[in-house]
Amino acid sequence: MSRTLITGRRVLQQLIHDRRFFAVSIVGPLLIIYFLKIFMDTLSPAVPVGRYIMPFAAYIVFFLSFILCAIVLVQERTAGTLERVFVAGYHRVELIGGYLIGYFGLITLQAVVVTVEVLLLFDLGYDSRTVTLLLVVNWQLAMVSVMLGIFISTFTRHERHIFPFIPLVILPAFFLSGMMVAINQLPGWAQLLSWLSPLRYANDAIQEIILPAGDDGVMVLNMLLLLLYGLLLLGLASLTLRDTE
Repeated sequence: MSRTLITGRRVLQQLIHDRRFFAVSIVGPLLIIYFLKIFMDTLSPAVPVGRYIMPFAAYIVFFLSFILCAIVLVQERTAGTLERVFVAGYHRVELIGGYLIGYFGLITLQAVVVTVEVLLLFDLGYDSRTVTLLLVVNWQLAMVSVMLGIFISTFTRHERHIFPFIPLVILPAFFLSGMMVAINQLPGWAQLLSWLSPLRYANDAIQEIILPAGDDGVMVLNMLLLLLYGLLLLGLASLTLRDTE
């Protein structure tokens, strides 16, 4: 446990001292959502903004968290940091747990600022319960994206190797999430693949939260599935991390 905390403290210190990384992590999503607001304002008033904007905001955090986390881990590999900590006797679970602890604060801050900006810009009059649940789902999805970034980074050697995973993993996850088109309208094979997208569970949970007649049981089920998805990625990353060293 002490090694996990040491790793988490080291990662957190790196994030704090890397001002450009911190700025991109926080300011980036805010700017994207602002431009999304400009785009949504051009649409017909009949378009249900609430139906799309919160899932889009969650996806933005998911996308950026994945990219930034994966790149940082690959940089540590190329710099020899991971090799040194393995030589020092650190275990895979201790390292991954430390990274999650280190990113915990950043993920929480991202989820809060993005949710607050969306609520203010789009004037969504949700009650405190709805806002709290939306924060929890956004935070869960951000945590899953970090775990996915850790897992994907185990198969890469350089930062440039991260980018092919965007069209291979991140964009299909969006198209299969049900944000744009209902999943039951997709081809059968695509409906099956949609179960592999964490965005599906996040979107389903968000829709149940914001709908007046939302089903709390379905919402809780999707939040649990999102949690299990993250734990599965955590287990896979812990199994593959040393093999790439």
